Amino acid sequence: MNADENNKIDNGDDESPFGPVIFSYTREQAIADGVLVDLTEWAKETGFTIPVACTSALWHGWITPPEKAKSMGQSERGRGHDILWMLFCAIRRSPGTRPLDQLHFKVLFQQSPGRTETVRFKAICGPGDQGEPVITITMPDED
Repeated sequence: MNADENNKIDNGDDESPFGPVIFSYTREQAIADGVLVDLTEWAKETGFTIPVACTSALWHGWITPPEKAKSMGQSERGRGHDILWMLFCAIRRSPGTRPLDQLHFKVLFQQSPGRTETVRFKAICGPGDQGEPVITITMPDED
């Protein structure tokens, strides 16, 4: 065996320079596990034509209202609609001259009587499990 044969690693996949997939985690699995929350049905009502989900951190941190806000009529459905509507508006306002795969937008939330908070979110458009376009809404520091 020569030196080149000794240095060659047989990864079982001659097509990929990275070798075989060791582990994969699909969007469908992330939704089933609660890592992502599927907002697709709500998003359709807002005008979206592709699947939309948000991270669990966003859902529990901002879509689920604090107790003081619930007493003022704030609900998950209403807050979810606010996020989706503001994203829809941000997409429509964005320049159409460049590919857009990531967009930051802000939403104003009523937190308690007399107290509001403006929160920044990030929306990422990328491939779903079958390569189809999907949107995932996250906090700015999430991937």
